[in-house]
Amino acid sequence: MAKEILPSSSEISRYTDRYFVKTRETVGRFGDKKVTYAIFMRRPVCFAPRLMLEWLEAVTLERGVEITIDTRFQEGDWVGAGEPLMYLTGSFHALVDLETLYLQRIGAACVASYNAYNMCATLPNVSFVAMDARHCAGTEMAEMMAYAASVGSESAKRKNGAIGFIGSANDSTANYFGTKAGIGTMPHAFVGYAGSTLRAAEMYNQAFPDDDLTVLVDYFGLEITDSLEVCRSFPNLARAGKVAVRLDTHGGRYLEGLDMALSYEVLDRHCPRAVREYRNESELSWLVGTGVTAAAIYHMRDALNEEGFEKVKIVASSGFGPEKCRVMASAETPIDIIGTGSYIPETWTETYATADIVAYDDDQKVKLGREFLLRGAKQKSKS
Repeated sequence: MAKEILPSSSEISRYTDRYFVKTRETVGRFGDKKVTYAIFMRRPVCFAPRLMLEWLEAVTLERGVEITIDTRFQEGDWVGAGEPLMYLTGSFHALVDLETLYLQRIGAACVASYNAYNMCATLPNVSFVAMDARHCAGTEMAEMMAYAASVGSESAKRKNGAIGFIGSANDSTANYFGTKAGIGTMPHAFVGYAGSTLRAAEMYNQAFPDDDLTVLVDYFGLEITDSLEVCRSFPNLARAGKVAVRLDTHGGRYLEGLDMALSYEVLDRHCPRAVREYRNESELSWLVGTGVTAAAIYHMRDALNEEGFEKVKIVASSGFGPEKCRVMASAETPIDIIGTGSYIPETWTETYATADIVAYDDDQKVKLGREFLLRGAKQKSKS
């Protein structure tokens, strides 16, 4: 039984493009045809069709019509630019007004899945947490992004042995990662409320004594000082690997104890080739600039290790998209967990999926310039 997904069949005319509604009414007057749609994207993606397919199943079941869906790839597969993702075959009258809504459910998911895959594959020994929800345009998008992250993550697990995404920040999307509840740290607002980083840790520990303790440590600009104070106050948890410190240092300043010169020094000590390779401005800023950088993470790791807290984990957040992850990997940065929402497509125009009819009653034809979508047309080879 397909799960109920909105908008339902009775609401489609309100949400789809008006010219599709008018076309459906016109086809109903002049006679139906069997058609085949090809759905494709203009850039490489990671195939993430489930939300679209579930919606189509629910709507066609409600309408009492049958369609044939020929998916050309398995969930999580890499798909080249211009390659048909799938073909939909059925009544033109039944399908024509669905296009707006099913395309909404596939384009962004496929691009986000692609980004999530690349992040996980680039840093296979790092755990990721989906923290995108507050950057999404509503709950429907939040579900789509969590689903996409799970698809990209599973693909990286299969192909690269990656740890991948271990959960999301809220309960509603936790199921995509095989968990029952959301996971996370604490907001800056709570540290301000508590009055000190240590007090925030104490209050969280008292409220949730059975949970591991993850503490946000940049509120007062004393990342090293406050991290060590928390670890010393919870020595048993720290030495058991049940304490983590989260770095979310603002891009307007350096982590405690660092400046540009010292950042170069830290990185040169741990991974000298990282700063000797060619870097553009963004890459260099992620290595030795302000905010959460490779040098900052190494600096935190050194401080924890010197105090005997080798098992305390470092959670990094703030702008961790595919490119920043790639730079962190090149510097062999000692990150344990990354909290990210940056797999959400940065360039939204790249997420636009397109559907074109490629056959009418088994007569193959498509608008000029889209012949590559026809069944049997030579497709671009996969890399």
